[in-house]
Order: sequence, then structure tokens, then C-alpha cells
Amino acid sequence: MQQNHSGSDKQTKNSWWHSFFDTWGPLSLTVLLYVGIRHFIAEARYIPSGSMLPGLKVNDRLIVEKLSLRTRGPARGEIVVFNSPYSFDKKLIAERKTQLPSKFQCSLITFPLISWIPIFSDRSCDAYIKRVIAIGGDRLLINAEGEIILNGRLINEPYVEYLCPSGQQYNLCRPMSTIVPKGQVFVLGDNRANSWDSRFWPGGGFLPEKEIIGKATWRFWPISRFGKLY
Repeated sequence: MQQNHSGSDKQTKNSWWHSFFDTWGPLSLTVLLYVGIRHFIAEARYIPSGSMLPGLKVNDRLIVEKLSLRTRGPARGEIVVFNSPYSFDKKLIAERKTQLPSKFQCSLITFPLISWIPIFSDRSCDAYIKRVIAIGGDRLLINAEGEIILNGRLINEPYVEYLCPSGQQYNLCRPMSTIVPKGQVFVLGDNRANSWDSRFWPGGGFLPEKEIIGKATWRFWPISRFGKLY
């Protein structure tokens, strides 16, 4: 007489699936929510250099929101986070010895934990933070001290403390005059004497608006300097 094991096998299989989802379901959902929020709404970033001193210091943690710039262009004075010039500057791309990673590959490379492994890093997947100085159609002049004359008027920049001292043998700032093309912006670090920005990118110096990840809005760490960014 044959025994019917189909019922017990089915029960065992169901029990295995329940156990699997009880263990991995919450983790998978957490990862999916994190990826969704990070891609569409907001993400946390930190300041890796002193290019935005004195307002933003090295290792400050910021919230970068992504919703507002989906419905409008960036505005003068806003602090934006954007894709590395190594991912869009034609001259920098031409110097690469390997193919540019895809957006999906960059999302994996910059994912927490993975991003801490140097072997997986690629500078084209990095993000930069600067301030929007001029938008499409603006006439821009930067003098030897790093001051900005925008559309014929010297603009007041209370957030800038470190301008370029004049009279030095080696001037770290680059005076220039330009007109910003439509659909692009001109960005500078607040620390004008120590920032690799639109003045120095070899392929033209303009940041395409489509390369902007989001707008830096709040500093949440350190707690002592928690607050909205201006």
C-alpha cells in the first residue's frame, strides 16, 4: 500500500517559503524602499573636501532633496549636488582608458557598504557639490579676486569668505568672461581659492542641468550645526 506524501511535502514547502520571507522579506522591502526614496525623493550626502568652506565643512552630512528640481530649473545661489564632471565632460571622458560605467553600475558602486570598497570605485560615479552662480543666458565675469559680476552687476555673496588674494605669484583663481548656454549652469565652490569647478573643467566648464542630482537643503550632522542651508 503506497503512502501519500503530497500533503506533507506541500506543507513543508509552504513552511520553507514562509520562513524565507519572514527572514528576508523585511530586509528586501527595506532595501527597495531605501533605493526608491534615494532615487526619487531625497538622500543623505557628506562633504568630502573643503571646496565649500566656510559654510560647509569636511564631513558635514546633508540632506539632498530631488523633488523641487523635477518641476523647475536650478536657481542662482542654490547649492546643488551633481554627477562628476568625469561622467559628462567630453575631454575628461576622452582621457579614460576604460568604458564609462552605466547608471546602474554607478548606483551599485555608490551603494552604502559597497562604496567603502576602493576596488569598486570609479570617479565618474562620484558626486560633487557646488553653488549655482549663473544660469542659461547669463553674462558672467569673474575677476582676479574671485568676485562675480553677473549681467553687469557685482553680486553680493555673504556665504563666500575665502576669495582669491591678489598680488600672489601663483593665483589659484582663474579670471574669465563667458555667456552661459541654455540648459546649463555655471557652478563655483564657496572657497574660491580651493575649488575645482566650472572655471577649470577642460571640456567647457558648464554643468548640464540634467546632470544635477538634487538640491542640498539641510545639514543634519553635526547636531551642533543642524539647520537649513542658504
